[in-house]
Amino acid sequence: MLINLVRGVKVEFKHKPVLLKECINGLNIKKDGIYVDGTLGGAGHSQEILKQLNKDGKLIGIDRDEEALKAAKENLKEYNNVIYVHDNHDNLKDILEQLEIEKVDGILLDLGVSSYQLDEKNRGFSYLGENTLDMRMDKTQSLDAKTVVNTYEEEKLANLIYEYGEERFSRKIAKNICEYRKQKEIETTKELVEIIENSIPKSKQKDGHPAKRTFQAIRIEVNNEIKPLYNTVKMCIDLLNPNGRLCIITFHSLEDRAVKKAYIEAQGKCTCPSDLPYCICGAKSLGKIITKKPIIADEQEQKENSRSKSAKLRIFEKQ
Repeated sequence: MLINLVRGVKVEFKHKPVLLKECINGLNIKKDGIYVDGTLGGAGHSQEILKQLNKDGKLIGIDRDEEALKAAKENLKEYNNVIYVHDNHDNLKDILEQLEIEKVDGILLDLGVSSYQLDEKNRGFSYLGENTLDMRMDKTQSLDAKTVVNTYEEEKLANLIYEYGEERFSRKIAKNICEYRKQKEIETTKELVEIIENSIPKSKQKDGHPAKRTFQAIRIEVNNEIKPLYNTVKMCIDLLNPNGRLCIITFHSLEDRAVKKAYIEAQGKCTCPSDLPYCICGAKSLGKIITKKPIIADEQEQKENSRSKSAKLRIFEKQ
């Protein structure tokens, strides 16, 4: 883990924050509080958090993308109450321990891939154009999309494309990937897209780009986005001060289900028979769910920022 103040290097990191007003309201910010932006990106959300803080308040900005940290450092250069951390938000407990901070007053997680990462060709997140197969949010890690596509066995590939991409033609896609790589290594996004397009009947290629679900699945696998999420949510709740808020923005059903499940379990529910005079099941509540239904972007935001169309915000308050 690397914790450092990244030098101010100007980086063209374009990323319009989703559900900005709703997140700031949801955090219920105390002027002298300590807040964590676990997905710092271009610092759009963080900038608004910092505007709400006084000189005694503090923001901890975490991102596993070093280019994001450089951009955030530049965008937030007028603020001196920010700690920049190059790491994964899944490691927040260790990060806070290293910073000698026991609890915080609010945590924001804006999950998924950023607009910058999608647009930057050498990152290989996009299925448009011809780019290197990479998809790493943290470019210091070894596992990349090229490794997944060229080394995973057919069954493992099919399962992850089905589970993480909810792709009904996952087995055909995995089979064709394995057939193709017998002749040569799959090196570019264009090669992979062509394989996917040839695996799905033309009549079924009407619901968006045919490669969208497979690319999502591979990206999730490369960055380990789903497996630790449930435990990360529970950890974040544990790290909040009383009345502290956790705001999480998700962009697909797998993320949203994991967050929703963790929130429900953290809120707790007595399972004792209704005729018992008192609770004996030992159910304990860690707080309450503020959003009974997830908050979604209004029509105007969806029109101005297409990424917001699939965004869902859920908020939890520690008791």
